[in-house]
Amino acid sequence: MVSILTVNLVLSTFLFWLIARIYLMPRLSPITAKAIVVPILLLHMSRHLGLMFLSPGATYPGLSQQFTYPAALGDFIAAVLAAISLLLILKRLPGQRGMVWIFSLWGAADLAVAITLATAYNAEPFMGAAYWIPAFWVPALLVTHYIAFVILVKHWRPEQGAIV
Repeated sequence: MVSILTVNLVLSTFLFWLIARIYLMPRLSPITAKAIVVPILLLHMSRHLGLMFLSPGATYPGLSQQFTYPAALGDFIAAVLAAISLLLILKRLPGQRGMVWIFSLWGAADLAVAITLATAYNAEPFMGAAYWIPAFWVPALLVTHYIAFVILVKHWRPEQGAIV
């Protein structure tokens, strides 16, 4: 039997992918890579919200710690990496692209691990108010990681000094 959470995750991811495909991807060339990456980093800086998995009021008793701690701490680290990446870009410091790569690799891997652990430890019935994170938030994060990888591989040019 397929879980409702899985259906929500897949359909929300598809929705965000469609939005990106229709509205953003066709316009990548005339926009600087950094102008697209900055809002993505700002969005991911809010991944501190993953700490909600450690909050008893946001989840139900019985939510496995084998899921909660890696998910919460992985998100928090992703938020910090996004903030460092943003700082490097805004201050035009060396290492911007490398740091965005580190953030993107960590952040995408963290989401994959969290999805796997949520499934392995049957987290769905214990999500409580935190249910919106994997049902809505994670799909948005997955798609923005995809966009960041596209930018890093195809559109980030060293000569781009301007952010917008």
